[in-house]
Amino acid sequence: MNTPSTSAQPALSRRGFLLAGAAAGGGLLVGCGGTNPSTRIGQGSDFSPTGKQVALNAWVKITPDDRVIVAVPRSEMGQGVHTGLAMLVADELDARWDQVQVEAAPIARIYSNTALLLNVSPFLPDDEGLLARLTRATLQNAGYALALQVTGGSSSLRDAWEPLRLAGAAARQQLLQAAALQLKLPVSELTLRDGVVQARAGGTPLRLGELAQAAAQLPAPRELRLKPAAERRLIGQPLPRTDVPAKVNGQAVFGLDVRPPGLVYAAITHCPVFGGALKTLDPAPALALPGVLQAFALGTQAVVVVARNSWLAQQGLLRLAPVWDEGPNAQLQSEGISARLRQAFDQEEGTRFRHEGDAEQVLAQAKTRLEAEYEVPFLAHAAMEPVNCTAQVKGGRVTVWCGSQAPSLARMKAAEVAGVDSEQVTFHVPFLGGGFGRRLESDMVEEAVAIALRTEGAPVKLTWSREEDLQHDMYRPAAVSRFSATLDAQGRPLAWRHRVAAPSIGLDTMRRLMPRLALDSPDKNHIEGAFDLPYAIPHLEVRQLRVATPVPVGSWRSVGHSYNAFFTECFLDELAHAARQDPLAYRLTLLERHPRHRAVLQAAAELGDWGQPAPAGRARGLALHESFGALCAQVAEVSLEGGRVRVHRVACALDCGTVVNPDSVDAQLQSAIVYGLSAALMGEITLKNGRVEQSNFPSYDALRLADMPVIRTRLLPSDAPPGGVGEPGTPPIAPAVANALFALTGERLRRLPLRPKA
Repeated sequence: MNTPSTSAQPALSRRGFLLAGAAAGGGLLVGCGGTNPSTRIGQGSDFSPTGKQVALNAWVKITPDDRVIVAVPRSEMGQGVHTGLAMLVADELDARWDQVQVEAAPIARIYSNTALLLNVSPFLPDDEGLLARLTRATLQNAGYALALQVTGGSSSLRDAWEPLRLAGAAARQQLLQAAALQLKLPVSELTLRDGVVQARAGGTPLRLGELAQAAAQLPAPRELRLKPAAERRLIGQPLPRTDVPAKVNGQAVFGLDVRPPGLVYAAITHCPVFGGALKTLDPAPALALPGVLQAFALGTQAVVVVARNSWLAQQGLLRLAPVWDEGPNAQLQSEGISARLRQAFDQEEGTRFRHEGDAEQVLAQAKTRLEAEYEVPFLAHAAMEPVNCTAQVKGGRVTVWCGSQAPSLARMKAAEVAGVDSEQVTFHVPFLGGGFGRRLESDMVEEAVAIALRTEGAPVKLTWSREEDLQHDMYRPAAVSRFSATLDAQGRPLAWRHRVAAPSIGLDTMRRLMPRLALDSPDKNHIEGAFDLPYAIPHLEVRQLRVATPVPVGSWRSVGHSYNAFFTECFLDELAHAARQDPLAYRLTLLERHPRHRAVLQAAAELGDWGQPAPAGRARGLALHESFGALCAQVAEVSLEGGRVRVHRVACALDCGTVVNPDSVDAQLQSAIVYGLSAALMGEITLKNGRVEQSNFPSYDALRLADMPVIRTRLLPSDAPPGGVGEPGTPPIAPAVANALFALTGERLRRLPLRPKA
């Protein structure tokens, strides 16, 4: 399902806990707070035990046949989160990996994802001012109160690192105490290893299933000892993923696979022009097709056909000829959006997100300034599984099956549409065939429930066509970036001024999902990766300009980092070239106070043969970027084949703190690189007459197998808590390729997708 977290003790903030844990180095002793550890690990009743299952806390159930079932409140969309979360519990519990299973957690406050909510605070992570602390506390409390179970922001393991290990440790201690009472021995004379309790002096071992009932009757532990890194047996190992067998043998259930009894099917088409509305609709042509059950307008924005199967629903839709009022945006073009973004630089100063020294004065007095403008287009998510949702409204209750990244929010929206309380909505989260931020949205859930209200109790499966998916997405924003800089006598940047004009991701998303909380305030999503540069620059100013457009925008894999890394790492390369210095050496000089950044950059350079002659006709470029608590550096080796960019090799180094499952991390890095490379070389959503021009993969292409580069990865060892993994590999690939193309051709490409003139 979706994700996690438990609120911290009043005396110890989550951030303080993680810092203390990182500093401890050895075993970690954690007080659970009085007699109520539920603030961290919850109660067994939270996990809804059934049959003879015994829930020891909100995260762990034991069955009579010794299976350990772990609650997973995060959506599995190919990233391996079910495996990673289960590993945290199993390691502390000392269970065998082959006895561990996962189960979707119910929607409850104990499973809220506070790590993600803290990411959206508009304040810097190290800002400890009163307003910043109050804002973080408000976000955390709001997320907990609303039970916001969200999978996104590469936050799942970061958020789970504390509560799931505590849950495993608590279950272990309770099982040992139950065994001690049964054997009449002190706990110190017992061991729990590989899922059995054994007296040190020998004797018959006790199974977990034998001890679970007695363990559940014991009071929750007041203090818990978490394993030091040296004692971990599962964390850090390349364990087989829990979801792979079902995906290989065909038993895995994705949203499109859901088939409740009596199912009918719905197809939908939306107003093709942003901001338009339906004028007239004649349903008769669709209703004349045998097997078509209904044809109707869904509000003013869409037309729906319900039929006995999905093909009939689509055929019925093709027979309709709705008349649309195209509204005020009928003449909107991509060029107009670009012009609107550029106009913002002359019309407003924007919001200052970082300010050190006096960049404006230094630049005004500089004899030589370097200036550049960069641009990126809108991008669609284009997940392989099209947007879909199945819903049923019957007997005053609502049941929803949807591959959602935010089921708690989607459940709230389903309840609003059906006019019931959230408690009357049952929300099932199957596997997701790709998310990338698109399935944080709830539009498909709202539509499916609205259609189900008209199907007289029959469940209905709504499936968008690929054309609808691409032309009615919540897009990665188009953005324009402007830089001014000047260098000191050694060629280092003395002053750096950076402004980014783009629509606000946060505001647009909140208007759709939680309109009462939508404020036009500073948006860290918009400017992340631009304001938090690690490079030593004495005079630094970064501003965001929030520019509204009619095109809906939302989170796209790595969000603002996806374009700000392109802007900053390419412009830094321009400064290195102006200073006539090697791009690697230039960066290392500016990272003297950041040893982790230096280490990951040097690792990528070594892996990518930086400094060695490239094969004939090829060149290399590099980029470094920090996002979601992880540091990622990449070296790309490229050539031009018939004027077309070909990426032959990518070397990628990552410092993501403690690595839970290296195989999953490696897979996510490769996935992130392919996703970012597809966008860098060919991804672009364009507008003509208020409509999206791209309609399917022939016009919105992705990297093909024949063009896949060789990817080599290196994971740097670290004792820090886990950082993000699913997204940090995406931001550096576009600037690494762009910088390589400059090294190859001498042409500086400042717009994505990368299209050399040669």
